Amino acid sequence: MLLRCLKAEGMKCRRSPVWLAFLVMPLFPAVLGTVNYLGNTEVLENGWYSLWSQHTLFSSMFFLPAQFGVFCAWQWRLEHTDRNWNSFMTAPVPARDLCLAKLILAAGVSLLAQVSIAVLFLISGKVAGITAPVPPELGNWVLLGTVGGISVCAVQLLLSLIIRAFAPPVAIGLIGGIGGLMLTAYGYGYAFPYSLLCLGMRANNPAMVLDLAPFLLSVFLYTALCTVLSIRVLSHRDVTAE
Repeated sequence: MLLRCLKAEGMKCRRSPVWLAFLVMPLFPAVLGTVNYLGNTEVLENGWYSLWSQHTLFSSMFFLPAQFGVFCAWQWRLEHTDRNWNSFMTAPVPARDLCLAKLILAAGVSLLAQVSIAVLFLISGKVAGITAPVPPELGNWVLLGTVGGISVCAVQLLLSLIIRAFAPPVAIGLIGGIGGLMLTAYGYGYAFPYSLLCLGMRANNPAMVLDLAPFLLSVFLYTALCTVLSIRVLSHRDVTAE
């Protein structure tokens, strides 16, 4: 049944213009980060690592949380439209599978976003004239950035399920991204879901040593908690009230 739900969500994605956000938005932090790097090469002397810090500073704080917010809000948008909850909730599909399908798809989008950032990072480095070898840590940044992004997606899916309007969850995601970077700077990153995205990517600090155990534990707890709450909310939703 979960596979059927995944297939249905995938069909919705293929027919939606929401993908334009994932084609266009990653260009902004890449351009901003590269321009900032080129304008401060006398200070940013560490080549690829300095460029990564500039790219991820913008993407982890502004663009990625907004992207995830848009995608997760869109995932629930169809159900919030008109009286679609009636058909959605009366379908012979467990609420667990419906929520997990949306989370799995969002996790795939998190991976896609990180890969896009990595590709644009490599292109930007060549444009900026960096001749040093590509950092061997790049794969780790992408992988753990994806994992951190999953916790953000889980939170955003819960918010978008509860809040019927499209814009507020997106705004909360943007505020969460800014707050996440601030809390990371003060040493509380492992306690806040949006900070996990910054930590996984090593945003603005590629030399940082990530404490993997609390990082993975926090990702698991936030993802599990928000998913369980989403399933509970969905299971108890009053169909006739929609």
